Amino acid sequence: MTTHRTTARTKARRRAVDVIFEADQRGVFTPLGLSDLLQERLAVTAAQTELPEYSADIVDGVATHLDDIDRVLGTYIQGRTLDRLPSVDRAILRMAVWEMFYNPEIDLPITISEATTLAADLSTDGSPAFVNAVLDRLRNAETAIAADLGVH
Repeated sequence: MTTHRTTARTKARRRAVDVIFEADQRGVFTPLGLSDLLQERLAVTAAQTELPEYSADIVDGVATHLDDIDRVLGTYIQGRTLDRLPSVDRAILRMAVWEMFYNPEIDLPITISEATTLAADLSTDGSPAFVNAVLDRLRNAETAIAADLGVH
């Protein structure tokens, strides 16, 4: 069994998934609702720890590109629809798609590994394999997806 090294970015991804998940659960999952929740989370109280900058970048990026991210996921999720996925899987996949296509600093294998690990830590037993399969399909279609999105 290999152990996963926890980095600052790993922690930031987890915090971003928490915010994305919270927006979904609160029924405010729109670009504006997600942006508003991000602003709430950036206002640190004594009972909270500061939201890492990279977490804010992810949440802001997901909010900005939400329609395109969901369109890509809707195309590459096989046998399911986005709204029927467990909420945490949706949050993880949205984070990963943003990172894969809108953050050129991160290599695709790292994003896929991190997302799969988050699914193992936060979701159902079948989620890591599902998340990995979806993201692998996206990686295999990276050029076409990037062209469609007008990125990279």
